[in-house]
Amino acid sequence: MIRILIADDHNIVRSGLKQIVSTDKDMEVVGEAGQGSEVLSKLQQGGIDLLLTDLSMPGICSLDLIHRARAEAPKVPIIVLSMHNESQLVSRVLRAGAAGYVDKGSDPATLLAAIRKVAMGGRFIDPSLVDGIVFGTLEEAPPHAVLSDREYEVLQLLNRGLSLTEIGSKLFVSAKTVSTHKARMMQKLGIDNNADLVRYALKHGMPTKTP
Repeated sequence: MIRILIADDHNIVRSGLKQIVSTDKDMEVVGEAGQGSEVLSKLQQGGIDLLLTDLSMPGICSLDLIHRARAEAPKVPIIVLSMHNESQLVSRVLRAGAAGYVDKGSDPATLLAAIRKVAMGGRFIDPSLVDGIVFGTLEEAPPHAVLSDREYEVLQLLNRGLSLTEIGSKLFVSAKTVSTHKARMMQKLGIDNNADLVRYALKHGMPTKTP
């Protein structure tokens, strides 16, 4: 039996995932989490074989959630289920320690196949994303490929409309530290203001929340 922890901040999504998992007699949802801190707490309690999580979680989120979950429970593989499929994000998530990445728009069979493969020690990338990952590496890398993981996280969160203080809360750092990361990130991208930051994100298919 594959014991699964589902993490998503939307009750309806978690309910839907539980229904999908319940169709396989060899899988069982043994826990749910609606925010990043809950994920770590559930992992500490043990009894989990696989973590299935969204990236956009309240509290701890994005790559930081992956890093901390891996540190908390290094033997528990992670599958990220997300609607954000920009190739740089997928690559960074896998490098951070996730064993699988599935598009939220994929069919249930794809998700179940991912769970089975990852639970057996394998790795899984949603077939709909493979071309972008593989062929994306053969093309000229986008400017944000040079960003550190933390700078990339700040870029994403800024584009989703979060303030420096809100980002600091999610990443467990001060607003001043976030401001430093933002300044370095914008310098590397050659961007001078927030409006250009949004335009950059739209150009490169990154999730945004326009003012």
